[in-house]
Amino acid sequence: MFARRVRWAWALVLVPAFALAGDLEQPRHQSATRAAEGTVPRAAPREMVEKENAPVPDGGVPEGSAVPPAPSRSTPAALGPGESVGRPQWWTVGFQSTYVLQRKPGFHADYSGPRSLSPSAETGYTLTGTLLLGLRPWRGTEVFVNPEAIQNQELSNLTGLGGLSNGENQKSGGPLPTAYLARAFLRQTIDLGGERSMVDAEPNQFDGPVASRRIVVTIGKLAMTDVFYGGSFAHDPRTQFLNWALMTYGASDYAADARGYTVGISIEYYRDPWVFRIGRFAQPKESNGLPLDYNILDHYGDSIEAERGYELWGEPGKVSVAGFRNVANMGSFRDALQYTAVHGGIPDVGNVRRTQAKYGFGATLEQNVLPGVGLFARFSFNDGQTETYAFTEIERSVTVGASVKGWHGADALGVAWIANGLSAAHRDYLAAGGLGFFIGDGRLNYQLEQIAEAYCSFNVFRGFWFTVDEQHIVNPAYNADRGPVNIFGLRIHVEY
Repeated sequence: MFARRVRWAWALVLVPAFALAGDLEQPRHQSATRAAEGTVPRAAPREMVEKENAPVPDGGVPEGSAVPPAPSRSTPAALGPGESVGRPQWWTVGFQSTYVLQRKPGFHADYSGPRSLSPSAETGYTLTGTLLLGLRPWRGTEVFVNPEAIQNQELSNLTGLGGLSNGENQKSGGPLPTAYLARAFLRQTIDLGGERSMVDAEPNQFDGPVASRRIVVTIGKLAMTDVFYGGSFAHDPRTQFLNWALMTYGASDYAADARGYTVGISIEYYRDPWVFRIGRFAQPKESNGLPLDYNILDHYGDSIEAERGYELWGEPGKVSVAGFRNVANMGSFRDALQYTAVHGGIPDVGNVRRTQAKYGFGATLEQNVLPGVGLFARFSFNDGQTETYAFTEIERSVTVGASVKGWHGADALGVAWIANGLSAAHRDYLAAGGLGFFIGDGRLNYQLEQIAEAYCSFNVFRGFWFTVDEQHIVNPAYNADRGPVNIFGLRIHVEY
């Protein structure tokens, strides 16, 4: 009852905020299109863009569909000969709020452990609100600040799955609202020439001309996935798929605090259809902890990425590859098993932590096949020798899916399949009774964790989306002795 009253209190606060954000919106040539809180990657010029709330221009073709490509940071519209750009926008204010409600019926389990998904019926929710502030003091320099708040109740205390079911959940939070600073970063763009195109204003992005050849430097507090490992059809749990394994590379274990944010620097080089990225980011001081370790010379998450946009039979596509190397004070699964062989007890990576590295890579393919219809596939892998330090307990992941949009305004639907796996060392650790941060049933009958997710999103009116979602999970936490599990979800997303 108390949590319900707090949720109604949030509503009383957020409704006036929506109105205020609408009043502050400037009636300039800023587009209403968006990239869901700045998470859509700034990719090659002809990359397709999946935007849940793109407006429908005259003629009934929604922006974000393949024909014609919508002007955006990802698909800049080329300026014609003699065309010029008006006075640039220098400030922006926006707001988003997302509510996700999930219900899990009871399911069969031969046994349960300390980190198991509960076999009993459960209900969980998340409620987030973000203020999106931007300042452009002069052309080429942009500063963004995002105060944010969350209130949540996790399913099974956020345990029992490799591919967790709600990407809005955090490793910290609770039934009372918690406010914090999500982002505060500077983006500097250096024009190197080439074709000039226009991009629309979006959350954490100003409108204006961009060169097809440029360098972009981003420094400050942000989510690493704001720059790296993006996707047009599966990236943002506020508007697209909810599962963690569909937000980004499931096996990336990317540097982040318990809320999903970090501090670091990235450099991007755009050269026509190519994009190259490199970055270094802070790791948490402790495994899956909230405080960050700012000693990025000794402990860090490094990443590189190369991406190329192209057209196939007149439809846009993208291919990208990425590699990462994380250095942190991590425990090794084999070391924990050896420690237990000598000292007895249950293996625990906390007994054997030391500074060591984890490496891995990922690859993405995206292709529009018809106007408004896109396919995607991702593969990621890490060495699997050390504990999960910052993301989720996945060491091999394959995802494939499709997104369809445009049959009715900005409504959209998506379907995807996920197969997650663990390394041999991690399997042995769990089979011996070891526990991870998210998973640990006390024993293990190992099989791939397989997840099918489908969602359908309805743009009820401008700035408001209602989504229904279902996830079917086989072998939760890689254990064939438990499940299958069904999780049903509803999502309300508001953005101005």
